[in-house]
Amino acid sequence: MAQAPVLTPQATDFPRWYQDVITKAELADNGPVRGTMVIRPYAYAIWERMQAEVDARIKAAGAENAYFPLFIPESYLTREADHVEGFSPELAVVTVAGGKELEEPVVIRPTSETVIGEFMAKWVQSYRDLPLRLNQWANVVRWEMRTRIFLRTSEFLWQEGHTAHASQQDAHRYARSILDDVYADFMEGELAVPVLRGIKTRRERFAGAINTFACEAMMRDGKALQMGTSHELGQNFARAFDIGFLDETGARQLCWTTSWGVSTRMMGGMIMCHGDDAGLRVPPRVAGTQVVVLVVRDDDAGTVSAAARDLVAQLAGSGVRVRLDADVSKAFGRRATDWELKGVPVRIELGPRDLEAGDATVVRRDQSGKSVLPLAELPARVAGLLAEIQTALFEDAAARLRGATADVSSVADAREAAATGFARMPFRAVGESGEDELAEAALTVRCLQTADGGVPTDEHDEDLVAIIGRSY
Repeated sequence: MAQAPVLTPQATDFPRWYQDVITKAELADNGPVRGTMVIRPYAYAIWERMQAEVDARIKAAGAENAYFPLFIPESYLTREADHVEGFSPELAVVTVAGGKELEEPVVIRPTSETVIGEFMAKWVQSYRDLPLRLNQWANVVRWEMRTRIFLRTSEFLWQEGHTAHASQQDAHRYARSILDDVYADFMEGELAVPVLRGIKTRRERFAGAINTFACEAMMRDGKALQMGTSHELGQNFARAFDIGFLDETGARQLCWTTSWGVSTRMMGGMIMCHGDDAGLRVPPRVAGTQVVVLVVRDDDAGTVSAAARDLVAQLAGSGVRVRLDADVSKAFGRRATDWELKGVPVRIELGPRDLEAGDATVVRRDQSGKSVLPLAELPARVAGLLAEIQTALFEDAAARLRGATADVSSVADAREAAATGFARMPFRAVGESGEDELAEAALTVRCLQTADGGVPTDEHDEDLVAIIGRSY
């Protein structure tokens, strides 16, 4: 294996390791305004794969994409008291535009429940207009005090879905289907990140919601990362924005609404769940580049480069996302190390000796060591290798999650267990006082589950289990 670049070891300083990877793998830079980020092409290609996979699942769930304004009248947010209170510290407000003071300040969207609610009220008249299921891919602004690229920035990219339904039961079912069939399915199937599904406690719930469903993941340092949420909003926003409909009897009813979203935070989750001391390990299904073919060195006739180009063409023809690195003016060791740092799932090395023997050297990013395979067999074998790597990354993360989750019976024991992973204990033994005690130790109840690990209907269900951890 190529000599790794100088990265801070995870065991020494995990946050420093994370920042080293962001910088040295050329994923992102800090923007010129505090808390903003510039996503570089290599990382953006991964984000595009994430976006495409999530978008396909959202559309399969019956939602349609739309776009709503970046600027929201301040008065819209004040209509829903819990919502504006929850977001007030994070709002970026414009008071001057065009050289003049605005008559009414406008807020740069922190989320779009209010502006979308305004238009839902216009578009929904009858039960025949329901359910109305909308999704938006956009940027949002939440003025964070402590920022970290991808994980918590003042501006980030995301999708936000918003729906209106005729009944609470239909809204509940839809919010759950987004959690299960869109978010968890994507995170486990494409990102290879195992997630715990559950509901948030009252104090951790989305501002203005009556229930919040969440996907929680464990990072390699044992901390929790909230990967995505789906909210039942009840009739709170429908009441504030008069989102109503005439039912089959002609009586006017209020809608039941939902909202749900995932963001570029998933990029941070992928990095911290799979990365090692050599850099990234990108799951093949979301990798912008799944295979890189490196020319070790060429002969005078250029036959190695020609063979490498032919292999690239064959792999691309079979649907593999592949790149050729034939820049032999740079040291091979440096190039191999760079691709290892970027976490490309498969690296194929080809030199004069390999070509003479009809072989190629293959390196899997999820394993140490190299293997030699017949060059002619590679086009047929690479797809299988990628599938094996995808499975291996998920199984590795799942084993780590199981091994770092401890069953405890008291808040004191939970504080100790959550120092290195997750604690799991009966929620009735936590209570509000227990949540206060956990907060003093920078711990939170990440989600509530049923005793068998399922998703409860709400926090009033009996025998709930609290998943406790430190969070990003």
